[in-house]
Amino acid sequence: MERSRTATINSASLILFRAMSEKNYLTQYGLMAERHWREFRPKTVRDLEAKGTLMESLFDAQERTLEEMEALTHQLETEQKLTPQQAHDQAWEMIREKYILLPPEDAS
Repeated sequence: MERSRTATINSASLILFRAMSEKNYLTQYGLMAERHWREFRPKTVRDLEAKGTLMESLFDAQERTLEEMEALTHQLETEQKLTPQQAHDQAWEMIREKYILLPPEDAS
């Protein structure tokens, strides 16, 4: 009986894992974007929340950042012979304001 209970728990865990892995989760970049946007772009956040697209927009910003960071880091390592950490840091400096750390909204 114990073996059957264990199999049931493992099956339930696998089903839960599959369901969770199909959803979009925010990484450090998405969470950073959310904090920044809420502080510096509250109107935009309210508009996105009203349309039900805030999480989608945060995930998109995160994914675009990750994709461009990966490509640019590789390029900097190859072309400028930077260490992986140097290339990563420089890529972050170049990309962070494109999707994550957006400029503040006008106070008007």
